[in-house]
Amino acid sequence: MSLRRENAKMVGKLVVIAAGMFAFGYVLIPIYKHICEMTGINILSLSERQVPGNGVAGKDVKVPANSQVDTSRTITVEFDANARGPWDFKPAQRSVKVHPGELTTVMYEFQNVQNRRMAAQAIPSYAPRQAAAHFNKLECFCFNQYTLEPGEKKEWPVAFVIDPRLSKDPTTLGIPALREAIATWCERRFGVPHGWLDAARHVLPVNGTREALFAFTQTVVKRAVADQQPGLVISPNPFYQIYEGAALLAGAEPHYLPCLEENGFNPDFDAVSADTWQRTQILFLCSPGNPTGALVPVATLKKLIALADQYDFVIAADECYSELYFDEDAPPPGLLSACAELGRADFKRCVVFHSLSKRSNLPGLRSGFVAGDADILKAFLLYRTYHGCAMPVQTQLASIAAWNDEAHVLANRDLYRDKFAAVLDILAPVLDVQRPDGGFYLWAKTPGDDQAFTRELFAQEHVTVVPGSYLSREVGGFNPGAGRVRMALVAPLAECVEAAERIRRFVESR
Repeated sequence: MSLRRENAKMVGKLVVIAAGMFAFGYVLIPIYKHICEMTGINILSLSERQVPGNGVAGKDVKVPANSQVDTSRTITVEFDANARGPWDFKPAQRSVKVHPGELTTVMYEFQNVQNRRMAAQAIPSYAPRQAAAHFNKLECFCFNQYTLEPGEKKEWPVAFVIDPRLSKDPTTLGIPALREAIATWCERRFGVPHGWLDAARHVLPVNGTREALFAFTQTVVKRAVADQQPGLVISPNPFYQIYEGAALLAGAEPHYLPCLEENGFNPDFDAVSADTWQRTQILFLCSPGNPTGALVPVATLKKLIALADQYDFVIAADECYSELYFDEDAPPPGLLSACAELGRADFKRCVVFHSLSKRSNLPGLRSGFVAGDADILKAFLLYRTYHGCAMPVQTQLASIAAWNDEAHVLANRDLYRDKFAAVLDILAPVLDVQRPDGGFYLWAKTPGDDQAFTRELFAQEHVTVVPGSYLSREVGGFNPGAGRVRMALVAPLAECVEAAERIRRFVESR
């Protein structure tokens, strides 16, 4: 009997525990709701009803103080419904165009697709997350819980205001101070008359010239249609490899112009046929050149602008080495210099690329700019917004300081002058090599095959140079870079001197 009594007592305890657990399940939802309201951990909390700008949503609605309608701007707001529950719901319209400060209402359609009466509450989300602070809901179905009968349909609103204090300057366009600093520098450096460069239209900050040159090509090139020849992208030869890669991926055909010593290491533009110019969509220039260091004279730039007008192509001038030169009294001209001398205030068909990587010795910052034709830059900006390459604001602020200061640039040029002088004193007696017009490369002629020279130099002296044939393309059986190597004088002076001494020792030992 004692065992039977103990078993009965245990069963009673289990029944009480089960009943308690069952009851707890019923009270869990209201308990959870109160916890959320106190802690603000999800959409059921009161924090969702607080509107940025000190406004209050829901029945106690209060429009933020800065609620004037900004009719100068139009913003597209898109609506979605990622339903993961027992109800179907969707917006009555997928997108709406609004002015900041304008009260707008969008309806959402709901249906209980269950065969029983059910209560539910929606949980909103925002993309991008930064937009949440500017999307002020004055009324929203997400504020409340609703009950629908089986199969019942309802509509509930989202009433909202886009905060007028939403930034007018997305970082892809660049903050105004950076664009102004760049425009001012261009005026000062290239003699552009004040006011010609509209910082909002003619200047676009970029994450270095590599990214910009590639993306720019994708923007400008018009892909060929059936039965048409692809457009040409003309490049110097040898060249910076991004010109070729960008052209191929844009669906264009690269066309190479040899840069030979007898022409000052510049292309012979007079030798280009009219048929070639007719197919040209982009002409890439690099001045001072990579790897030759040659400058394109301003008279040649003016001639090319006339050809661009005649044949309707774009001149893309890669001038990232423009601030590395030797004569302080004669800074190299650029494409903007030619535009200024021609009175070409619209910079039509002319675009320049500059970088802090070489000018300010800041390769890791990844900061530069594109300037020129406003219509081209407008399309380029749109392209860049699609592939998400906005420059971080902190980088933009650092860039402002760099573009506004010339003292560190002068010091950088002094360092290069010292390195070129020291290295040429060592190498000139044993190699055919001259100081370039600008840049930080030596374009040295090799005694024999450039690839063999490179391999043997590394094996014997552990010094790395780049074979000129690797930087060029063979056209018509001729590679204009063959028989030369590129030496980059970017290391500190002592290392450059030691490398030059090893190269001389290697040459003298052959």
